[in-house]
Amino acid sequence: MWLPYRYAFEMAVVLAVFVVLCRSSARPGLRRSTVILQELAIVLTLYGVWQYVRRLAVTKTAGAVDNAYRLWDIQQWMHLPSEVALQRAFIDNRPTMWFLNVYYGAAHVPAAAALLIWVFFWHRDRYAGIRATFALTIAGCIAIQAFVPMAPPRFLTDLGFVDAGLKYGMSVYGTGGNGVSNEVAAMPSLHWAWAFLVGVAVWRIATNGWRWLGPAHVVLTALAVTITANHWWLDGAVAGLVLALAFALQLAVRSAWARAIGGSRALVPAVVDADEEAEGVLERPLSNA
Repeated sequence: MWLPYRYAFEMAVVLAVFVVLCRSSARPGLRRSTVILQELAIVLTLYGVWQYVRRLAVTKTAGAVDNAYRLWDIQQWMHLPSEVALQRAFIDNRPTMWFLNVYYGAAHVPAAAALLIWVFFWHRDRYAGIRATFALTIAGCIAIQAFVPMAPPRFLTDLGFVDAGLKYGMSVYGTGGNGVSNEVAAMPSLHWAWAFLVGVAVWRIATNGWRWLGPAHVVLTALAVTITANHWWLDGAVAGLVLALAFALQLAVRSAWARAIGGSRALVPAVVDADEEAEGVLERPLSNA
């Protein structure tokens, strides 16, 4: 179970108050630590908003299954690979299905969090853009989900799909939708969107062999969401489009802002104070990761 939004908001408020109190401190070490705490407060606030809005986003569920059948027909018309055939190849392989169910339920949010932490400490110049892209992607996906409820493949058992989570007793949704997430918000998929962002960011930013972790995460996520029958191929296509638009939007806004202020602080993250920047605090990479 993920952190409830109420706790996230409460923690963000406590951190924000602490940051404000520490700003006036004469102790450099204490003031510098507020950079991290301030960013943590922002991330917790964004997380809380995501969790809260997600509960309200799908204002209607009627038609979710019908929409899924229409999506299936579109995929057949486009001659996309069959998720049913892919699932049948693995559904009775217990070790594989155990791994894919675990990966589907456990890797989604931690991978995104790990990316934010890694970029924040080691590649600060990229952080503001990645955080903004995350936020805009979430907003875009939720907006579409609010207007187009979409059932996942596992709901369409007459087509041959099997709920892999229930079959192996590892469902994050539970029986009858009593789990941690909305079950008719398959389109666009945040699993797909966040995996794409993690994959592209790690591949482009990392300068050593670790960069392959990004594409590997995308591939494993793609296999996990389809073989477990939790998402459609087109869920990923739409998620990728939303991600691309989110990236373009944040880049345009930040570029316009940089031009508006004369470009003197073009893309310096807002979480870094001018005096901290001058001192080089947390701005120098800790390694060449």
